[in-house]
Amino acid sequence: MPAAFKFGLLFCFLSLFGFQQAYSSDPIIIYQSERLVITRLSENTFQHTSFFQTRDFGNVACNGLIVRDGNETIVYDTPTDDAGSYELITWIEDSLQAKVKAVIPTHFHADCLGGLQAFHAHKILSYAHRKTIALAQEKGYVVPQHAFDDLLVLEVGDQKATARFFGEGHTTDDVVGYFAREHVLFGGCLIKAVGASKGNLEDANTDSWSDTVRKVKAAYPDVQIVVPGHGDPGDSGLLDYTIGLFEK
Repeated sequence: MPAAFKFGLLFCFLSLFGFQQAYSSDPIIIYQSERLVITRLSENTFQHTSFFQTRDFGNVACNGLIVRDGNETIVYDTPTDDAGSYELITWIEDSLQAKVKAVIPTHFHADCLGGLQAFHAHKILSYAHRKTIALAQEKGYVVPQHAFDDLLVLEVGDQKATARFFGEGHTTDDVVGYFAREHVLFGGCLIKAVGASKGNLEDANTDSWSDTVRKVKAAYPDVQIVVPGHGDPGDSGLLDYTIGLFEK
């Protein structure tokens, strides 16, 4: 085989795998304030992190996800309060030069919808699982506007973003988000960061948790980036870790 041809093959090989490694394992913080951190995960996905003071676990960092195509975005989970949500919306509009088309709280706890009123004040549509809406009403929280059952598909630019219910785990209403264009899964509090403890189990179904995550893993075999509700993002190893953590 000619040396030039072999070099060309090697260059293509290294370029392909070097890109995939940067795409899936090199998150970069691109914005930081006292209440909000934004981390770029891939070309069009961004993790937003805000903070929630708890009695049992101290000041907890809480993750959400922004997905983008063109000049539109969809947000999974709000920051933990309205001030954080206002800051996030402003950052998206100013830095990404994009509008927020919708927000999707992935379960009813305050770390997912504590800043929902700010999205409503900006006339941004909110969607949540029917169970999440019922639980938010029961707890006296701000209630998402539009309900879905097992699957929600929303257009963002020319792409699609989904939210899907696979079963109970951290709560009875957990859903996960997926952005197929870049193979990014927002697992929310259903998925644990590697090394994390079981965390808050007050509303959990620990008997079903592992089986639910197995269904998530089977549904997204091509996932490259997984964002948990708390802690560092990773790859599909987070799914395996969570399955093992709650295995009977």
